Amino acid sequence: MSLPGWAAGKTGEFIPASPRAATAPAPARDAASAPRDIAHDRWQTTTFRWFAAYAAIFSISFMALLGVIEFSVTHAMERETDSGLRWQLRYFDSRSDNAVAGAIAVRLKRDDRGQNSYGLFDGAGHWLAGDIQALPEGLALDSYGRTYEHKSGQSLVVAIGDMQPTLRVMGEVRANGSVLVVARRLSDVRRVHDELMKAIFGGGLLCLAASLCAGLVLSMRQIRRVAEIRRVTARIASGDLDQRLPVAGRDELDMLSHLVNRMLDEVERLMGEVKSACDGIAHDLRTPLTRLRLRLSTAADAMERRGEPGVAQVLVGARDEADSVLGRFAALLRISEIGAMQRRSGFASLSLPDLVHELCDLYAPLAEEKSLTLITSIAAPPPIHADRALLFEAFSNLLDNAIKFAPEGGRVEVALRGSTVAAQAGAPAGPQFVVADNGPGIAPDERSAVLGRYYRSERTRHLPGTGLGLGIVSAIVRLHDFNLSIGAAHEGTHTGTAVTIDCWPHHT
Repeated sequence: MSLPGWAAGKTGEFIPASPRAATAPAPARDAASAPRDIAHDRWQTTTFRWFAAYAAIFSISFMALLGVIEFSVTHAMERETDSGLRWQLRYFDSRSDNAVAGAIAVRLKRDDRGQNSYGLFDGAGHWLAGDIQALPEGLALDSYGRTYEHKSGQSLVVAIGDMQPTLRVMGEVRANGSVLVVARRLSDVRRVHDELMKAIFGGGLLCLAASLCAGLVLSMRQIRRVAEIRRVTARIASGDLDQRLPVAGRDELDMLSHLVNRMLDEVERLMGEVKSACDGIAHDLRTPLTRLRLRLSTAADAMERRGEPGVAQVLVGARDEADSVLGRFAALLRISEIGAMQRRSGFASLSLPDLVHELCDLYAPLAEEKSLTLITSIAAPPPIHADRALLFEAFSNLLDNAIKFAPEGGRVEVALRGSTVAAQAGAPAGPQFVVADNGPGIAPDERSAVLGRYYRSERTRHLPGTGLGLGIVSAIVRLHDFNLSIGAAHEGTHTGTAVTIDCWPHHT
């Protein structure tokens, strides 16, 4: 059985400096701060991650689509340019070899925008006519009359005067061995290409940014819902079963909330039935057991008067067993009563030094009767918000156990001080109440079990008790959201017990 978060053990000094500091988990922040804590992790939420993945996929798909469009458009424009170049070659094919140079000159004069370029070269590659002054490197030349169907142009660097633009070029070898080159500028194609590339990258980045922003906004909405669910579940985990998860719509979280709320309704109903049955049994049996005790006591007195001490002793033992059973029933009813209290309904500002002084004054005669040294160290921490009667009952049980289990002539130490460990860590802090003794102690593997009902340590089974005292203390600690830890009074040994209660809220 593992020790719950509000009751972790520790091996410490006779009065440990802070049993909770080494083994008990650090106090969680108030549930009210949960939304801020989650908000810091919004980048790691599943919602944002899915939106980020979707945004990346959508943006890449968008850019790929525009890339396909750009490829199709530019290649379509290049095919249109090639078609124009083929028609020009057909035109020159209709001219005789001697008339080609004149036809080139006429076309250059008519081309007001300078979109077309021409070049005529002899078989050795020397320039004869046109504004293209050198054969473009890498130009594939077709034979005369074969440039009408499937000829495709090439995008090559062409020397035109002092410029070397990239043009769409076709060439052929004419019947007399001369080379004719026709070319057209790709300014329109380049302009469309540049605009489409801007659209690809600009639109892709815009879509990505817009998707990420939308994902962040929607994830923040989910974060607020998860924070509210976390706040409510923290209160449910701390024992407030009247709480229910919020339902805002009909999405997956709401479906889960509906199921959890139905489960809580059923759990609360079953717990109520079990509690009612247990309380009824304990309450109904207490009356006949009380009558049985009285009759055993009366019979023991009668046997004593009749001079039968042996029978009287047996009856006294039976009466003591009845007292033990009655004590168990009383403790069980007290634990049930504490668990059924409305949270903080009886809380008020409480000065712990006054309560601890009163506690020590009450138990000083009992310690003196057992020849125990009662050592007190009571600081003056600020008041806390708590139920005085319940805390007095919890502290009384701890001090009563320490006096019971301390050996004859031993010592018991009671300390009240402010906690500095949690304060240095920046977490909420408050007073610490510690009770320590030099008795047989509690083994580390038993420190969680002793907080349950009926459990008694192997080292103390010979002493009278019901095994429910620490159960009452645990119920009161849970009600206050305080922290309970059990350790050894002497570090490195298993002798002596030090029980510490950190008197400030420890929300889960």
